[in-house]
Amino acid sequence: MGNKILIVDDERDIVETLVFMLKQKGYECIFANDGEEGLKLAKEEEPDLIILDVMMPKINGYKICRLLKYDARYKKIPIIMITARGQEQDKAIGEETGADEYITKPFEFSTVIEKIEKYLKVD
Repeated sequence: MGNKILIVDDERDIVETLVFMLKQKGYECIFANDGEEGLKLAKEEEPDLIILDVMMPKINGYKICRLLKYDARYKKIPIIMITARGQEQDKAIGEETGADEYITKPFEFSTVIEKIEKYLKVD
């Protein structure tokens, strides 16, 4: 199996589409539908990369990103934020919290794959 990617997003259709497309590319996918579950899975599964929505129930993506990036055990995991929040200040917050990439919705799947491949090499 390929690299493990954690997808954390409360929009089921986005999760299903990403899982489907990423599995075709050889990635192993795990997912969570809220921030609390996403943070728990990130720590338990230690994925190779995380795709993270910003606006979610329980814990928002910015907080998850900050918690992971400021923890020595998880700070090396690349985080790609995908969000409907496209203002410059939102991107700045994403950068401040340690996000490696910031993609706004609606997004092209090829853009997401390009960013993933920048951080991971598929066997």
